[in-house]
Amino acid sequence: MTLLDAVLFLPLVGFFVLLFVPKDSPEASRKTALVIGLIVFLVSLGLIGPYWFASPAGYTFSTDVSWISYPPIHYHVMLDGLSLWLVLLTTLLTPIAVLVSWKSVDHRVKEFFAFLILLEFGLIGVFVSVDLFLFYVFWEISLVPMYFLIGIWGHERRIYATVKFFLYTFAGSVLMLGAIIYLYNQSGTFDYLDILSQIQTGLLVFDTRVEMLLFLAFFVAFAIKVPLFPLHTWLPDAHVEAPTAGSVMLASVMLKMGTYGLVRFCLPLYPHAARSSAPWIAGLAIIGIIYGALVAMVQPNMKKLVAYSSVSHLGFVVLGIFSFTQQGLDGAVYQMLNHGVSTGALFMLVGYLYERRHSLEIAAYGGVATPAPNLAIVFLITTLASIGLPMLNNFIGEYLVLQGTAQANFMWTTFAAIGVILSACYMLWLYQRTFYGKASESVTHHMFDLTGREWAAILPLLILMFWMGIFTQSFMPSISTQNARILEQTKTPATEVSRAR
Repeated sequence: MTLLDAVLFLPLVGFFVLLFVPKDSPEASRKTALVIGLIVFLVSLGLIGPYWFASPAGYTFSTDVSWISYPPIHYHVMLDGLSLWLVLLTTLLTPIAVLVSWKSVDHRVKEFFAFLILLEFGLIGVFVSVDLFLFYVFWEISLVPMYFLIGIWGHERRIYATVKFFLYTFAGSVLMLGAIIYLYNQSGTFDYLDILSQIQTGLLVFDTRVEMLLFLAFFVAFAIKVPLFPLHTWLPDAHVEAPTAGSVMLASVMLKMGTYGLVRFCLPLYPHAARSSAPWIAGLAIIGIIYGALVAMVQPNMKKLVAYSSVSHLGFVVLGIFSFTQQGLDGAVYQMLNHGVSTGALFMLVGYLYERRHSLEIAAYGGVATPAPNLAIVFLITTLASIGLPMLNNFIGEYLVLQGTAQANFMWTTFAAIGVILSACYMLWLYQRTFYGKASESVTHHMFDLTGREWAAILPLLILMFWMGIFTQSFMPSISTQNARILEQTKTPATEVSRAR
């Protein structure tokens, strides 16, 4: 058993511990969930050591144990520079989500926190699974608790939103499962590394049509999760109806399952199909960048505005991935983490405002900076991080994506850069309408400044916004090393022949 196994299974143990907490003791449920989340996060910090002090080029913390003898399904988990920071993002945001929900969740408290901890288990499993069947199991596990978090503790239209979320995601998952089964039938294994090795050595060869179909099966599943235009329509509904903790985990971590899958599976397993599809995928990403920004500008609802900003920001991630350049891919992975930090913080702050005013309509606010100056300052820093101000985290990711994309196709960069300008427009306009102007009597009556619990939840993310924007080399070497390996894996002989033609 490795440290990674402990990080993976501690949330599952915590889930069962929470089930035995007395139902009539909500305070005990909150404290238990917070302790579990903090323990998992502190244990997960031990995973950083090899990457900061030894800089391994491959996988670490490997465990490979037979789970089912026939077909040969293994509990096979590993960590590398791509999954490391996504695991840490998950373990950091889980206790933060518990703190955010401390007062806002007041019914079925035990069940809420149990599902939140179970969600952490599923998300970590997605990022560390090497066996494709195991990956699919964790992919589906993560879907279930989010379904209940939105469906039970969401707002008025929660049933509509959660059914739409489930159907979209499940439809894509079925396509991916079909492709996984086909891969097994051709290779005789579910092990990702074995399949990749067979492809690299020429033992497993697909004709062009089959490779494209397999690529599309995986791609659609991941594109729905990103979500990539035009498969994004479930996201605004899910965010608006979700409780604050659900929005934080959905935006910060669950959406990264899609972009992670594109990098981990679509590029190395189907290199020729991925490269030949790059132009139209980049086109969809650019449309998503501009469309998401334009729609965000006209939203009267704060959560919908932030949700559409996610469509725009994650378009940058997909564009960087399919630039097939080192800088573009580095920027895409870094932007996954940046988006998790800054957009997670935005949803938390919108949740803070909702707890005070009980409205998500921008028109219900105005002049909030007067009764709540600290909240205004924190919201401003998060807004500036989201629009990519230098010295804050999003700037690094967006710059690298644009630089890498310019090497592949300068026209793509020209159009994508419009999204950067538009993001400044809608975020600063949101801030102006919410925090400036004369505060009405109703706003002054309901609004108060940040409490100690709220500071404790938001402060780690504020620190990360500056840390990731200034001390980029704390994170980038391990990411770049793994991305270089992935780009090398996309250069198969078949790809080189195609490029020569």
